[in-house]
Amino acid sequence: MKLRFFAALLAVMMIFPLAGCEKSLLNKNDPVTLAFWHVYGEQSGSPMDELVDEFNRTVGAEKGVRVTVTGTSSASQIGAFLLQAQAGGSELPEMPDVFTCHIGDALSLGAENLLDWNDLFTEKEREEFVSGFLDDGTADGKLLVFPMSKSTHVLMLNGSAFDRFSAATGTQYSDLATWEGFYQTAGAFYDYSGGKTFCAMDYPIRAVELRAMEQGAEDFYTEDGWYDTDNAIFKESWLEFARALVQGHIQMSDLYSNTQVMTGETISGIGSSAAILYYNDKVSYLDGTVEPMNLQVLPMPKTNGTDALMTQAGVGLCAYKTDEQRAEAASLFVHWLTEPERNLDFVAKTGYMPVRNGAFDAVEDYADFPEPQQAYQNLYAALNTMRQEYTPVSEPRFSGYYGKVSALYDALREAQKDYPARLANGENMDDLANETWTLLCSMG
Repeated sequence: MKLRFFAALLAVMMIFPLAGCEKSLLNKNDPVTLAFWHVYGEQSGSPMDELVDEFNRTVGAEKGVRVTVTGTSSASQIGAFLLQAQAGGSELPEMPDVFTCHIGDALSLGAENLLDWNDLFTEKEREEFVSGFLDDGTADGKLLVFPMSKSTHVLMLNGSAFDRFSAATGTQYSDLATWEGFYQTAGAFYDYSGGKTFCAMDYPIRAVELRAMEQGAEDFYTEDGWYDTDNAIFKESWLEFARALVQGHIQMSDLYSNTQVMTGETISGIGSSAAILYYNDKVSYLDGTVEPMNLQVLPMPKTNGTDALMTQAGVGLCAYKTDEQRAEAASLFVHWLTEPERNLDFVAKTGYMPVRNGAFDAVEDYADFPEPQQAYQNLYAALNTMRQEYTPVSEPRFSGYYGKVSALYDALREAQKDYPARLANGENMDDLANETWTLLCSMG
């Protein structure tokens, strides 16, 4: 505990390199209170609330800062709540001093209203963080959203079922390293199983985008925030996914693919790394059979022979600009939250990626994962591989984009119910795949 305290004290000294000339505005005898909104669990005793309590007992009490959680919400809702609070909404708490949000939400609040973390973290400190994660929270040179955790998309598998498939067909986990192998494996499993779907996908449009970018597609967004349907590489990447979809080799998840994997409807799912929180250690099949999940986690497939890309998702930390005392208090709190050991402890409980290089380096020897530990070890081995071999890519920031994506997903979920019968009745696979392309085009 003493080591942690002195590390925190050193961090505070680094925040204010001119401390010898400029007196701190914080006073332990007259603490400043920061209101904090976050998305890390609304339940009592969430990992973030526990961290806030620890901060208040230790460094906060010593330096004169108290953090109070005044709001919790989901990542998809917090942006709207923040805008209402900024406008003075009567049914919500006052605008928080510190909050978690996406970069799009931050820009909606106005960059001029937010602290620029570049002013509060030295260049040397910033070099300790995964550079792509910092870039994701930057707009017009200002670091508005400071990373605390990031998720990405991975391939999770029912290891028990895959092992039987492997023994019967010779298919290996290594076959799933590339998109070429992934789609071939999905077709092989469909044939082996007598028509069962291999994989449910939570965010297929992102997989299509990454595949297209790896193959050299550029500038496939339009000015109004949808896709340039004249981009041939993007179109072919979509049709590759669509051909597998209409044949039943893969499917849109009901919402989150872990449910379909846990019931044996599929044996794999592509979704957020944070979904590990919702996987059971057993598979409960619809016929009543139960067996160990033996959860295996693999990196997102990549395009053979190209530089691999990975999505980066997740909120970060913003601070509303008010006065210099609150800025100093917010800086103290965020420095403390993102210390390497603390960052690793937090993300290891939630399935997120560490944001500091040092924390990522320590994952391999980490011994305090939740149960089942082997599943978490598999996840973080995959994430470490992606950190070393993949380049993180930010998600689209267009206003209204995710509403269009949601509508597209709903339409695909409805359409996929009829594809098996339509194929059986003689309709052409490529015609059905192009029908999904027409659907995507109509969303623009």
